[in-house]
Amino acid sequence: MSALIAEDEIVHEVDLVWLEDISRLDYVRQSLDRLPTRRGKPAYHRDGRMVGYAQLGPKAKPSRSSGTFRRRVFWLLPHDRDTAPDGLYATGAPAEAVDARTLAPGSKGYKTERSEGGPMSSATRERLP
Repeated sequence: MSALIAEDEIVHEVDLVWLEDISRLDYVRQSLDRLPTRRGKPAYHRDGRMVGYAQLGPKAKPSRSSGTFRRRVFWLLPHDRDTAPDGLYATGAPAEAVDARTLAPGSKGYKTERSEGGPMSSATRERLP
């Protein structure tokens, strides 16, 4: 959850890799996942789709107990606003959602008027009849 992601948990990020054009998205969901590597595209095991992920620098240390790294993964569910503009999140956004354009390596991002259901993105407008 974005409110639960602390800056010290993402301090070793060196890059955010986007799999989609984030300028077309009003928000993305973010979570910290335990992954086996610092870099590279992680496996994705949720409904919906992964839209991006963080890559860590060489100073990132694995967990002593599991040997995994905590990395951010950015994703959307099938009922999110980009595919269901009149659905559950026609206004407002899920707790773990942030405006993707406010994200950067080591910065957790924040919600904006647009991510909360303010002016629609051009992508959402294009999908409307």
